[in-house]
Formats: sequence, C-alpha cells, structure tokens
Amino acid sequence: MEKTTSGKYRCRNQSWYIVLISFILWFTLYMIYVYSSSATFSKRDYSLTLNNDTVLLDTSEYFHDFVRDDQTEDSSRIGGINVVDSDEDENETEENPVEDQNEAESVETGNKDAASNKGVKIMDGDDKTVKDKRKGNYATEQKKGTVNIAERKREDNAENRKKGKEDRATKRKGTRPKGVNVEDRAAKGKGTAIVLEQQKEDNAEDQEKREEAKRKETANVAERKKEDNAEVRKKGKEDRAAKWKVTANNLEQQKGENVDDRAAKGKRAANVLEQQREDNAENQEKRNEAKRKQTAKGSERQKEDSAEKQPVQTSLVVKSRTERTGHPRRETRNKPVDSSDPVMDKRNGKAVVEPRRRRAGSDQCAGRYIYIHNLPRKFNQDLLETCRSLSFWTDMCECASNLGLGSPLPRDDKLYSRRGWFNTNQFLLEVIFHNRMKQYKCLTKDPSVASAIYVPYYAGLDVGRYLWDPDGFMRDYDAVNLVKWLASRPEWKRMWGRDHFLVAGRINWDFRRDPKNESDWGNELLNFHESRNMTTLVLESCPWNYNDFAIPYPTYFHPSRDSEVLQWQNRMRGLKRRFLFSFAGARRPHLHESIRNELIDQCLATRRRCRFLECDKTRKCHKPAYLLNLFQSSIFCLQPPGDSYTRRSIFDSVIAGCIPVFFHPGSAYVQYIWHFPKDYRKYSVFIPERDVKSGKANIERILQSVSRERREAMRDEVINMIPSVIYADPSSRLRKIEDAFDLTVRGVLDRIETVRNQMGKGRIVNYEFDEEESWKYFAFGKLGPHEWDIYFSRKNGQHEKKRKKSKG
Repeated sequence: MEKTTSGKYRCRNQSWYIVLISFILWFTLYMIYVYSSSATFSKRDYSLTLNNDTVLLDTSEYFHDFVRDDQTEDSSRIGGINVVDSDEDENETEENPVEDQNEAESVETGNKDAASNKGVKIMDGDDKTVKDKRKGNYATEQKKGTVNIAERKREDNAENRKKGKEDRATKRKGTRPKGVNVEDRAAKGKGTAIVLEQQKEDNAEDQEKREEAKRKETANVAERKKEDNAEVRKKGKEDRAAKWKVTANNLEQQKGENVDDRAAKGKRAANVLEQQREDNAENQEKRNEAKRKQTAKGSERQKEDSAEKQPVQTSLVVKSRTERTGHPRRETRNKPVDSSDPVMDKRNGKAVVEPRRRRAGSDQCAGRYIYIHNLPRKFNQDLLETCRSLSFWTDMCECASNLGLGSPLPRDDKLYSRRGWFNTNQFLLEVIFHNRMKQYKCLTKDPSVASAIYVPYYAGLDVGRYLWDPDGFMRDYDAVNLVKWLASRPEWKRMWGRDHFLVAGRINWDFRRDPKNESDWGNELLNFHESRNMTTLVLESCPWNYNDFAIPYPTYFHPSRDSEVLQWQNRMRGLKRRFLFSFAGARRPHLHESIRNELIDQCLATRRRCRFLECDKTRKCHKPAYLLNLFQSSIFCLQPPGDSYTRRSIFDSVIAGCIPVFFHPGSAYVQYIWHFPKDYRKYSVFIPERDVKSGKANIERILQSVSRERREAMRDEVINMIPSVIYADPSSRLRKIEDAFDLTVRGVLDRIETVRNQMGKGRIVNYEFDEEESWKYFAFGKLGPHEWDIYFSRKNGQHEKKRKKSKG
C-alpha cells in the first residue's frame, strides 16, 4: 500500500536536507578558518577597543554582522560599528566585570566566525577589494577613535570615581543598555541606601551640634542676665545706702534745727507768759473768787440731790453675799461700796466716764480703734526667749515658731491642703492673738481715741511654768506686778480698767486659785479686783463670772487667703464618710462622774459603725494626721467633757466637717457665744450625760434615728462654721472672710461699749443680774428657770472646781 504524503513527512524530509547542508557549510567554513587564520591574522589585528570592550573585526565578522543586522534591523550598529554610550559602557565595565569576561569570550567566538566567513569572501574576488578598502578605512577610524576615547575615558573615570556613585548616576545620558540586569539594580539600590543613611547620620550629627550650640548660647545669655541683675542689685543697694545716708543727715540737721527753734520758741513763750502773768494777776484773782463762789453753790446742790437719791442706791445692793453665791473665793465681788476701801471706791464710786476724743471727718474705724499697751518685756517677749523652761514635756520653742503657729505639717494631699497647715499647740493662743493684733486695721497710738485697750500679757505661758510648783508665790509674782503696773497708768484711770482686755491661753480654772490655799491649782490673776474690771478671753470661761469669755482653741488650719478657706469647705462637702460616729480620747478612771468609759464601751461594741482612737497608750491624738483621718471619715464626733467642760477636739472636728455630739451644755452652748450659732440644734446633737451614765441612752440608736436630710443640713451648717473657729495666718490678712480673731474683737468692742454706756448713765456695771446666772444672761439674753439649771448648780460648780486640777 502506498503511503500518503502528508505535511508531516514533508517537513521531516526538509529538515534532513537542511541539516546536511548546514553541516557541509560549517565544515567548509571551519577549514577556511583554519587556513586563513595562520596567514592573515598573524599580520593584521582587526580589533577595536570601544568603551573598554575589545572587539575583533575582520571581513568575515563584517559580513556576519552585516547579515545579522540586516535581518534584525538593529539600529545600534551603523556601518559595522557599534554605537554605544561611552559613559554607560564605562560604568558597566567598572560595575560588572563578569560581563566583560563574557564579552571577551564572545569576541573570540566572533573571530572564529569571522575566519570562516573570510573563506567565503576570498572566493568572491570582486567583493574582496571593496571590503578590504572598507576595512582599512574602518580600522584607521576605529584606531583613532579608540585612542581618543580611551584617553578621555580615563580622565572621566578619575573624576567620576572621586565624586562617587551618586554623582555618576546623575550624569548618565541616554537610556540604560539592555544588558543591565536585576542584580545591578539591587547593587545600585544598596548604594543609594547607604548614601541616604550616611546623609541621615550627618544630619543628626549636625542637628546635635546645632542644639549644643543653642544650649551654650542660652546658658551664656542666662549667665549674662544673672551678672547684669547682680550688678543692678548692687547698684540699687548702693543707691539706697546713699539715699539713706542723705536722709539720715537731713534728719539730723532737721533735729538740730528743730531743737534750736524749739529753744527759741520756748524762750519767747516764757517771756510772753511772764508778761501775761504780770498783766493778768489782778484779773486772775477776781476770776478765782468768782469760781469759788460758783463751786460752793454747786457743792450745796449736789449734797441736796444725793440726800434725795440715797434710798434708791441702797436698794440696789440689799442682797447679802451668802444669799447670792456660795463660792468662798467670790465673797468680795458684789459687796456694797465701802468708803474705807480705796480700791472699791475707785471701782464703783466713779461713775462719770471721760468722753473719747473723736477724729474729725468720716472715719471707717470710728468706734473700732484699739490701743496696745507697751508692756515690759518680762510679761511677753522674755517668756518666748526662755521657751525651754515653759514646759517639761513639750518643746515649746518649736511650737512658738512661725508667729506661734508651730512648724508646718508635712505634705499629705489626702488629708489636708498644701498650704496653711501647722502643728499648732493649743496653749499658744496668746502669741497668735498678739501677732494678729499687730495686723489689726484700726490700731492707734493715741489712747484717748481708742475704744479698747489690749494688754499683751502671756498669762498662760507664765503660769504654765509653775502649775506643779507647790509654792504659790512664784505663780502669782508676775500677775501681781502686772496689775500694779496697769493701775499706775493714766489709761487705766479713765474707766478704771473696764476698757482693757487680755488673752489668757488656758481655761479659767488655771487663774482662779482659792486665796486661802496657796498650794491649790493655778494662780489668782482673775481674782484680783483690778482683773475683775477687765475683759478676759480664755479657752474656757466660768459660767458664774461675767468678766471672762471663751474663744476657740487654736486648730491646725491657718489659711492666708480667702480662696484657701473656700476650697477647704468644698472639699469637706464632697467627702464620703464610712463611719456613723467616732471618738478620740482616753478613759478617766479617777473621775467617777465621767462618761468616757461608757462611750468607749459602746463604741467598741459597734466597731463597724464606730471608730475609736486611743489616746492613752499611743500619743496618736497629738498627731494631726490621725485626728483628721478619723474626723473626715465620720458623720458624728463624740465630744464628752474631760478634765473640764471643753476640749480642743471640738474645733478639730468642726474643720473636718464632722457633726459634734455634746453631753453637757457647758462644752459649747454657753461658752462660745460669739462664734457658734445660738440654736445649737442646727449644728449638733445633744444627749444628756446622766442618760449615758445610767445606761438609758444608746448612742448608735440615737444617731441612726437622725434623718438623712437633717444630717446634710447639720453638716452644711458645721462646714459654714469653719471660718469662725480658725485663726488666719498672722503674716497675712483675709479680705472678706471673718475668722475667730475678727469675731472676738467685735465681741470685745461691743461689750466694752455696753459697759461704757452703763457707766455714763451712772449705773453699776452688770448689777442687773446675779453673777451666778451670767451664763444664762449672755447665752439667751434673759433670766429665769431653765432646763439646764441642773448642770450649773452650786454642787456641780464645786465638782468642777475639784476636777480642774487634772488639766495640764
């Protein structure tokens, strides 16, 4: 069967023919190459070096390349010469040595091809001559070009190598050659990255150098400013010193001139007076006779008027001393006037008051002027200089620092604000008040203008040195000398001391010793007749005396600005309190009437609702941090009597916004009448101490029964009371807010003005009520039976006198 001829077999026959022909052609070319290589290429070297690449060109190569370029139509070759950018070829040879070797190998293979092609060209005789001519022309041109190009490229390479890879990249012209591969691009990218990193490092170094230079410049400027300021200050001091010297010299000159002028004026006045005396001697005698007649008539009229009013005066003092009081140390207080007693005659007989000299014009301080006595140093300043001897247990020198405020408390933002808190001792009230009085707005140096006269005697510090001394002479020594000094002054005789007031920084029992018992507690300062005319400010007053008034204990808070008070009040309003009530104190086993034992037992029985701070074993009660933490975390604070009616803890709880719970009206209600509201139900809870002692009163149940609305109202009232129980920093002054000092001064001025009016009317001071009912009159303004009479009976008064000895 005959096979069909298909395209498949046809192609297969044709491929065999092509293979055979190509084999024969290549074999002939190889033989021609072997023959011609020995004869031709030994004489001539058709090599062209272009762009650092070696290329061997001959007739066979020309023919081969011509055919190839003709087929591919490569425009990069013109007339058998490669047209390549010199810069790119140079860079490629430098960066890619491997490609140069490949190109050299391709040149060798090209030479072989050229040799084979040459055999074919020799066979063509006509073309040989033309091609030889062309080769000669091309070879000469290429040799010349290669020499010039090589020299130029060497120069360019030397310059380009110095500039670096980045500069060579920017100077490239034309497009990249096709031989650049991915590896070359990666190498170039790494080079640029390295350059960028170097630039960044250089920029960072430059930036640091610039910053250092700026710092040095600023430091130099600051030093220059400091030097300039120092020079300016030195110049200012020198100028001030010069001015002071000039003013001192002027003053000395003026003083000398004034002395001379005064002497001359004195001589002139003496001459004038002598002349007047001589001229008016006769007239003066006549006037004296007329005045004597008038005074005689006036005395007769006064005798007649006194005889008519005599029965009325005796009816005012008809009560006997035994009927009015049973206290032995007050036996001579309200007796009728005895003509044989000169002191009593001065106290009660002089009813005519010298009018105060008022200043002309509208005066904002009218009726508020205060004159400060210039006492000898032993009554105040010397006590502070010998502060080591003021107490055996406390360093009073540290307590007396900062104008009596003590050392500042360490910073604790959780318990108190940053400013205005000091570790203040409760017995430094006299020093604080004196320093505040120095900043009083309406001070005067003219006692005739003053509405009140302040006596800066540190009575508490004085008696505190000898409270445990059995000899009463030392305790009374300075007090007796003070009274004598005051009685000898002309300011005293104007109202016989009723316009004088002093601050005694302890309770009243420390100054009311029984005259019959010198070994008893305290001294007799408040028992002297002169002292009873003055207004005395103490930490705790006596309910049965009308001349001493209680003012608040010093607390740890002494603000210097109004904003500090307002910020503290807002802070106390926002506190969350965990405990229902709390108590800070110690038991009183030696006092059978004390209710502290019962209160402590009830508090310990309800630990979740009550917190107890023991003050006996550990002295935590003397550390402000423990007390403030206790009171700020409690809604109610128990304030029972201790050694006396009052205690400092009352005022520490008030500044912490804790509602006080009292068990005796003498603890606050009849004491601080100038500082606490009259209605005690607005700011406190009262539980009778007899109910606690008998077991009828359950503190927890009573306080739980208070509604939440009433608690909030009472807490707001307590927080509003904070300014009235604090003493501002003596080194500053509050603008709008009145503190305890301001309220005290106002109360003293009002009281002295009342006494002045009574004396002006010829009435005996404070004889409209019994002295034992003075607590009732000052607290409520009326007399008569009261529910608190049982607390201030004569028996309880004697008990309080016995209990005072433990107060130290």
